[in-house]
Order: sequence, then structure tokens, then C-alpha cells
Amino acid sequence: MDDEFGGDSGRRSASRRDTLGDVADALATAESATAMTGAGVSTASGIPSFRGEGGIWNTDFDPDDFSIDRFRADPDGFWRDRLELHGRMFAADPEPNPAHDALVRLEEMGVLDAVVTQNTDGLHKEAGTGRLIELHGNAARAACVECDATVPAAEAFEAVRGGETPRCPACEGLMKPDVVLFGEELPYHPFDAARRMAREGDLFLAVGSSLTVEPAASLPEEASRFGGELAVVNLDATETDRVAHHVVRGDATEALPVLVEMVEARLAAKRSV
Repeated sequence: MDDEFGGDSGRRSASRRDTLGDVADALATAESATAMTGAGVSTASGIPSFRGEGGIWNTDFDPDDFSIDRFRADPDGFWRDRLELHGRMFAADPEPNPAHDALVRLEEMGVLDAVVTQNTDGLHKEAGTGRLIELHGNAARAACVECDATVPAAEAFEAVRGGETPRCPACEGLMKPDVVLFGEELPYHPFDAARRMAREGDLFLAVGSSLTVEPAASLPEEASRFGGELAVVNLDATETDRVAHHVVRGDATEALPVLVEMVEARLAAKRSV
């Protein structure tokens, strides 16, 4: 089973080990471990990818239309486009898939401390992840730019459908999607917490991410630089593969459930000794 998920990063050394079994060994022995997920974890749930071949930024929408500058200059037009984008993202009525469930199981087993995600679809929370850091926010909410009050995004979209710009029910300030728009910095506290996990953990597992969007893409390399063991599980090669200890080429929805089985077997073997 290990060899099914072997990979080739293109810059292997003699000490590189690129099988899912090696990642299972690392998880089973690490005192602290964090997983970071990207779009590849949610595509099987029907969430379209944003980048790469067929990504919606390359086919259906212009990312400049979803920038903080556009929001400030033309909130009405921004929200109309946002409603269309939201409909495209959630057209399939997505639900958590086996990759989300596998990460929940690893957390329940006590081998995974937290999930850091670049995704805004809310599927990790729906699956039951306990400690979750949503670096880019959550598309299910809208937040007031004046008082930070939040409401369900459905309420904001209802206003847009009625020809109105969403306003805060508490202070009448403008509402914006509670996600990081192009041109915005990541919220300090979530990113700082994720960076501490990367620096202080024994293992950092990057799954289903192209690792091209900064500053989130810096977290795996930071983990490696501070002495943590780094594993990358992704369908395609990433620039971060060059500093990873383990590179597994595979789909997250297939690889992670197998990883759970492997970790369970290793923990059972340790208990029987």
C-alpha cells in the first residue's frame, strides 16, 4: 500500500523517502503535528479550483473584480459579482469529503493538533475539525467594516438580490464578505497562530495546496527551516517539494483515508508492545 502513493519531486536526495507510509511513521511518532490544506482538499466536494487549468480565475471571473480596492470604489458592483461567484462556488451544494473526515479522525486519534486551511468553504468545520484556523476567512459570513459585527452571508446575498448593498444591522456600516480579498493582508491573529505551529511543531503536513499564495505558502518552508519535519501531499509538484522530507504525489481524498489506516495500525502496534 505504501508504494501506491510514492512520488518524485524532481530534486530527490538519497535520504528522501516519498511514500505515504513514511508520513504515517512521522505522524505516529510526532509529539505535535499540524496540517495545512488548500483547494485540492475541497474539489472532490464540488468546490471549483481557483487557479491552474480550468480554475475559475482563468475561465469565469477576473480576480481584480474581487479586490479590496474594487469593494471600496464600487460596493454595489462588487456585491453583485460576489453573489455570482458564490453561486458558482457552491452550485454543487458541497459536503465534506473523505479528506476532511480523515483529518478529523487524525485529530480524534491525538496525532494531529490543528488544521490550518486556505479554503473559505467551511467544510472542515462542518466535518467536525476541533482546532481550525481559517487563514482566508469563511465565505458563509459577512462582516461589517465599521464595527466588525458578522451576519450569515445568506442575509447579505438576500439584500443584493433585492437591489440593496448589504448594511450592518447594528451600525449601518458596509458589510463585506468575511474573507480576505485581493489586496488585503491576512488577519494578524490567525496567521500568527499558524506561524507558531509551523515553527514549534514536530511535523507539518501540507495537503492539496499548490503552495503559491503568500503568505500562507511560507508556512511549510518555515516549519522546515525551524527544524520540523515537512510532508507534502499533492497531485502536482510544488516549489516547496525541494525542502520537504516527504513528498507524496496523490489525491487528498484517496491518500488521507489510507494515511489514517496506516497511522491506526502503527499506534495499535505501539500499544501491543
